[in-house]
Amino acid sequence: MISSLTGRVQHVGLDSAVIDVNGFGMLVNAPARVLASLHVGETATVLTTMIVREDSMTLYGFAEPAERAVFDLLLSVSGVGPRIALAALGIHTASDIERAVATGDDKAFTKVPGIGPKGARRIVLELAGKLILSGEENSADQLPLNTGIAWKPQVVDALMGLGWSEKDATASVDAFIQHDPNAETLSVAQALKSVLATLGSQHSLGRH
Repeated sequence: MISSLTGRVQHVGLDSAVIDVNGFGMLVNAPARVLASLHVGETATVLTTMIVREDSMTLYGFAEPAERAVFDLLLSVSGVGPRIALAALGIHTASDIERAVATGDDKAFTKVPGIGPKGARRIVLELAGKLILSGEENSADQLPLNTGIAWKPQVVDALMGLGWSEKDATASVDAFIQHDPNAETLSVAQALKSVLATLGSQHSLGRH
């Protein structure tokens, strides 16, 4: 596994760069922000992830470990491939993505080409709890948690996007709030996961 490359930059394109490593030109796909920092003729180091398929071995380059970690996690989301993951990191920093997931801000992901409302909700749902802000960015001043019943409209909207009617979605959220004494302390992502778990349990019971 190739985890990093250091060499002279031979070429910088719109979505990739070529780095000469001991005479071998290594093609690396990278977010726009990383490519903008590379200059032909200069020596550069990029962190990499390699994706191996039957007909190809492709390198993806990043400026810092957090970018690479977020890229790998985005690939774990259903429907998200390398192209969309790179596009997300081209528009948002790793910290921006971590913050969007932590606060349930699915609209941040709809700014990425190729990600629609349903895909954005899926990213927030599937990555909830997996991304942890580090350092000062985890302070209360910089990361306001979306707590309290203020999350209700967003969760109802997310359920509607997943196929529930507005009436059923609202009723399910209201029932969850009524029966969970800790509902007000949840973030949007946590609340959505909890409501979906409750709906799944009810569905299973209804089949017996």
